[in-house]
Amino acid sequence: MKRLMMTLSGLALAGAMTTAQAEEIVVGGKNFTEQQILASMTSQYLSGLGYDVETRAGMGSAVLRQAQENGQIDLYWEYTGTSLINYNDVTESLSPEETYERVKELDGEKGLVWLEPSAANNTYALAMRQESVEETGIESLSELAQAVNDGEDLTFAMNAEFYAREDGWRPLQQAYDFRVGRGEVKRMDSGLVYQALRDGQVDVGLVFATDGRIPAFDFQVLEDDQAFFPAYALTPVVREETLEANPDLAEQMNALSALLDDETMATLNARVDVERETIEDVAQSFLDDNELL
Repeated sequence: MKRLMMTLSGLALAGAMTTAQAEEIVVGGKNFTEQQILASMTSQYLSGLGYDVETRAGMGSAVLRQAQENGQIDLYWEYTGTSLINYNDVTESLSPEETYERVKELDGEKGLVWLEPSAANNTYALAMRQESVEETGIESLSELAQAVNDGEDLTFAMNAEFYAREDGWRPLQQAYDFRVGRGEVKRMDSGLVYQALRDGQVDVGLVFATDGRIPAFDFQVLEDDQAFFPAYALTPVVREETLEANPDLAEQMNALSALLDDETMATLNARVDVERETIEDVAQSFLDDNELL
């Protein structure tokens, strides 16, 4: 009888472990191209590893975050700066490393685990056409500031929000010690900035670092060598309970995160937004190319 009880106990334990491993993982994503690619990529990757996956993409940022806190979403890719500023109300200026450590600590108190950050940082940036960079030699914001101060005739394009916000255009000029006259700055919708820069209507444009139009239009992002712009490192965030039920998940997601950087994400985004490939095909080909499927 004792041996039978031990056998039944062992079977029950094995069954419990199987159930834990078989728990459905709900992968979330926001409602723009980059996030939809990542949601599809993550779902296909985890499904290939044997997980039972449900995908809920196309969600608003705040709704997605709340769904994860409520246990309705297990895993999605978040930006360090978004969590720091929007979800944790931290407004002090922090380095990329400090930003990651702070959100990891604050969100950890809420049962959310930040895994290893990727090298993709979807923050604000200033860009120029590649041909203009070659002509002027300007590759960083410090060199841009020096060119302006030396009398270089340059025109800029940016959205109205960045032009006016307290951590936007005016503080950027203060940080890099240069001054551009109002007449040299064209304010327009973000999408039109890319077109104006591509068509040569302006010399410098405000972009997002992983936007697919950067490689598609042959732009070069200028190095933010004084780290003015906040860090928005793209990072997988997972519920602590989900990790406990799936102990291999952290290592598996960290392996995927290590493959992503600005250039990679911009290229993937361009394949969807510019070349009109499907999100699913772009995600699958990336996984295939990196032997993850």
